[in-house]
Amino acid sequence: MQILLTTNEFCDSTTRLGLYLQLFLRSSLFSMVLAALSFAQLPGISISRASPDSLPCHPPSSLLFPLGRRRLTLHSDRNQSLKASSSSSISSASPGTKADAFELTYLEGNSWLWNTDGLNVLVDPILVGNLDFGVPWLYDAAKKVLTTFRLENLPEVNCLLITQSLDDHCHVKTLRPLSEKLPNLPVFSTPNAESILRPLFRNVTYLEPGQTSEFEGRNGEKLNILATAGPILGPPWQRPENGYIITSRRSNLKLYYEPHCVYNKSFLKEYKVDIIITPVIKQLLPSFTLVSGQEDAVHLAKLLQAKYIVPMKNGDLNSKGFLSSIIRSEGTVESFKELLKEQLPDAHVLEPQPGVPLEISMSSSSL
Repeated sequence: MQILLTTNEFCDSTTRLGLYLQLFLRSSLFSMVLAALSFAQLPGISISRASPDSLPCHPPSSLLFPLGRRRLTLHSDRNQSLKASSSSSISSASPGTKADAFELTYLEGNSWLWNTDGLNVLVDPILVGNLDFGVPWLYDAAKKVLTTFRLENLPEVNCLLITQSLDDHCHVKTLRPLSEKLPNLPVFSTPNAESILRPLFRNVTYLEPGQTSEFEGRNGEKLNILATAGPILGPPWQRPENGYIITSRRSNLKLYYEPHCVYNKSFLKEYKVDIIITPVIKQLLPSFTLVSGQEDAVHLAKLLQAKYIVPMKNGDLNSKGFLSSIIRSEGTVESFKELLKEQLPDAHVLEPQPGVPLEISMSSSSL
């Protein structure tokens, strides 16, 4: 395959030249797509050698999550039954959340708003425009449910979490206006996104896989943030992108999140968590897995001895363009449940609804 570049495109930055070299260092269609997308964006991926293993804004509450609220009381004793209830009450994420709970609001794609101990954590937000990597003819995706949900509809955001450096996680069209409103917002990110985040935010902590940091909110509550290894988007020596284990210092509840279901088994075997958020439906290109799931998600749950799995459908978007036409899905949430039942029969699968806060609390923690 030939990729023809104009002189201006080729000379735009050394970062883009590095991405061009990646195209030849990895013989997969996905690498070609990544390089093509990145040439059309702002320079955004830093290449460094690392072992792959290793604003407050207060809108009216009626604007927040209009689909209602789900609460689930999930006891750490696996022999106790799952209790779930839903209500039509409309509220922001933080005021009603219990001290021993995680409240998870799925914003579609890879985007989330989490609340625990009164702290709101915004994750990989895409809230301004579509996801198109700067090349809409190649791929252009819009949300199916939260079509009018915008930055101004968020409750107060206490910190921002970025897992990967590409636009479906580090969305410049969203991050730029967010940084204008909250330039001092604490951000925790993969170092691969530094060239994107450095001009935008003043308070960024870059975490390599295996590194930890502590976030303390203005309310005095603390979260421990441990970076784990995610996918490698480049040659084998490229630094992996990030997953995270988030621990509430008050309750010791632990949540694991990585949006491609790619993980380092030897690293994760040292940990146990209460909650896993992971894709369970595979997204496939010819000869390449974009997003894993199914049996890999089951192995992840078993590895971390998770009690509760929250499946995300990050491929469930209204998409168009050439790339959209060749991506196919494999598996369903139901087929994942059947696989999980064989390997981890006591685990619970909790399906989130976009825009509806899902409150997961435990009467005690066995960790």
